[in-house]
This record gives sequence, structure tokens and C-alpha cells, in this order.
Amino acid sequence: MAETELERAEKRYAQARARLQALRNREATRQRKMDTRRKVILGGALLDLAERDSGAAAMVDRLIRNLAREQDRKAFADWTGPTGSPAAGSPDQEDA
Repeated sequence: MAETELERAEKRYAQARARLQALRNREATRQRKMDTRRKVILGGALLDLAERDSGAAAMVDRLIRNLAREQDRKAFADWTGPTGSPAAGSPDQEDA
């Protein structure tokens, strides 16, 4: 059975839509990767600064104490600020 012109056009249209969706997906993935990279770079810069600056260390301590998830706070359990004391104190501790 011969394919009609309409069927060929519908097939090309579906293929073009699939290519467009693949391009959108690749762009979204690229954007997520760039966002993650930015977060890692800034996080590293903040932790590096906090090692040398007590004001930045206090900010990091406060950020850690205010993390909603316990497992996220545990990731910082062994990090120490410039004073050498653990950064994350008690999660129930009031902010200074």
C-alpha cells in the first residue's frame, strides 16, 4: 500500500516534533548541569572563605543549622570553622 502525501507529512511532522523535544531536553539538561556547577563553585568558595573569616564561618554555621533535612546537616558534621569547633552545633540551637 502506497503512503499518501498526508501520511508522509504527518510522519515528518512527528519526527520534527521528536527532534524538537530532544533539543529541549538537551538544553534543560545543560541548564541543570550549569546550575549545579555554579552551586558547587560558590559553595566551595564560601567554605574556603569560612576557613579564614569568622564572619563567613558564622554565616555557614547558621546556614547549616537551618538546613531542613538532618541528612544534609550530617554532611557538615566534620567541617570546622576557623575556631576549630564543629560548624553545625545542635540543630535545635537558637540563631545568634
